[in-house]
Amino acid sequence: MFPRSYATTGPPRTALARGCAEHPSRSAAPAPTGQIPYAGRLVPLLGVVLGSGHPARSTSYAGVFRLRHVRGTPAAAVRGRRWTDGQLGTDGKQASGLTNDGQPGPSSGDQHHPVQGPSGGQQRDRGAATGSGGGRNGVGRRGFLAGVGLTGAGGLLGAAVPAGTSAAAEPPRHTSTGGTAHATPTAASGAGGPGTLRPEQLSGKRMLLVPELLLLADGPVRGQAVLVESGKFRDIGPAKRLIAAHGDLHPVRLDGHLLMPGFIDAHHHLTQSFGKAKSFGQPSEIFKTIWEPLEHALDEETAYLSAKLAALEALRGGFTTVADAGTRAPVDVAALAKATDEAGIRCVLSKIVSDGKSGPAHLGRWGGHPLIHPSLAIAVPEDATAAVIKRTADMCAEAGAVLQIHVNEHLASVERSLKSVGRRPIDYLHHIGALGPHLLGAHATLATPTELRQLADSGAAVSYNPVASAWKGNAVAQATMMAAMGVRFGTGTDGTRGDGFRLVDAAESAQRLTSGLATGDSSCGAGKLWLDHATRLSADAVGLGRVTGEIAVGKAADFLVVDVNVPELTPSFDLRWELVRLSNRDQITAVVVDGRLRLWDGWPTDWDGHALVAKAAEVGPQVVRRAKLQRVEPT
Repeated sequence: MFPRSYATTGPPRTALARGCAEHPSRSAAPAPTGQIPYAGRLVPLLGVVLGSGHPARSTSYAGVFRLRHVRGTPAAAVRGRRWTDGQLGTDGKQASGLTNDGQPGPSSGDQHHPVQGPSGGQQRDRGAATGSGGGRNGVGRRGFLAGVGLTGAGGLLGAAVPAGTSAAAEPPRHTSTGGTAHATPTAASGAGGPGTLRPEQLSGKRMLLVPELLLLADGPVRGQAVLVESGKFRDIGPAKRLIAAHGDLHPVRLDGHLLMPGFIDAHHHLTQSFGKAKSFGQPSEIFKTIWEPLEHALDEETAYLSAKLAALEALRGGFTTVADAGTRAPVDVAALAKATDEAGIRCVLSKIVSDGKSGPAHLGRWGGHPLIHPSLAIAVPEDATAAVIKRTADMCAEAGAVLQIHVNEHLASVERSLKSVGRRPIDYLHHIGALGPHLLGAHATLATPTELRQLADSGAAVSYNPVASAWKGNAVAQATMMAAMGVRFGTGTDGTRGDGFRLVDAAESAQRLTSGLATGDSSCGAGKLWLDHATRLSADAVGLGRVTGEIAVGKAADFLVVDVNVPELTPSFDLRWELVRLSNRDQITAVVVDGRLRLWDGWPTDWDGHALVAKAAEVGPQVVRRAKLQRVEPT
């Protein structure tokens, strides 16, 4: 029996929210110029919203006020610049993009560079997603005041647009929204109406999406569109052609946004989320003192909660796929499958088979599941006999699955292997015939030149986990050398931090510090290398190269909608470098997996993420206490 599913439609709405929903007329018409919408209701709530006693309640009210004001008022009257005939630059000329009728502007085309200079971002409707709690992190106090038409400069009750002044005459300005600045155009945005991108626009079974920028394998391009149908990319090409070919679909414009592949986490431990912080500051090899006790303390419900919490964090960080390396928890891995399936993330789900049993049953258990891809695992080579490792490797090769195994991660494990079998871990796997395209080795931080050549020649893949090296490693994998030698590799979190943008930043930074400085290599592969190995090539490493990892016809529609109209990317000159070094997960407007909208502004659209977090906060410490972890407390 599985624990109850956290799949509700969200926390109860406030009385005010219910009133607005039950009486649409209350929010249908814009407030008269110079007047404050809902002023009668606002005053009693100011103490709640501006106070510190009830932050959750404040977020709810702010989301309601802000949502209704933006929906009921022309976008230009709320804030931002005014575009009337497509997206305009500061000189008033039409920039590359689309006009109001959805047709390409005069500068549309395949330009392999991002927006440069000021760019109109499309205001997304925060708080509209079910169960979102009012947006990514709720609406801040300043955002609340701006959303209801109050400005700091004009006093607490000053109107956003003074009486007698037209909305169009209001000077352009940026307003902080959820921590990110946006300019709001009035260009048509598909079914969402002028200047507003809403979650329902990304919720159709068939969608024609027209982003400002599209990240393809060869780089970012403009003037392109994608057709998403039945969970896959069915057509990709010039927006003008797709719009003409699919006249039955209303194009959804994503002005100021990049559509890019989701990140692929090539190495995760979904049932270790409750104890991540307990591993900080510990000696390098901690699986015996931290991870095994923690996972052994899990039961079916807490394993499910841990996995779903990890999946939510991963989605928030822009990951659309995670490869779980196998759990030691005494539970059926179906609990993990249920958690990831409900969360809406693609999962390469491993079962540890060090005893040589149950491998075929696991590989055949998930046939046809859209999000669960079975895999087998042996934690480390020393956990199984040579015969079991070879037989398991052959089984995975025949089934088209991957065998996940930790290799050459810590000095202690390398020395144990030398003492027990006379060979280093990778060399040992090569010696017994287990290396091959079906094998995914985690870490490989202490690989010799000979072992790197064995990996390249065999076609085996590696998960490069730079944050794990920084937090608890003995070394950093030679990723730039692997790339030069033709070793297949993806990037993984190892369950450390579920943030795709920070992962690619760490991947590049670690190489710069460990090899780039010593050799005078100032680029270390540049932005393209790390984005490729975090998306397309990471999918290849986990055995899903034919399924996901890039925006390509026939591939799964696993993608991110990323706000690029932010200070960090202004002005923009090389988008791939900028995504690696400058971008943040708070720019992720939407996460789509298998063609379905899973997250909007950081929170699920069809289940209650806040309830899950609350439950994990309750039971997580109980699990940690029960585990009796053996920590070292240095003085």
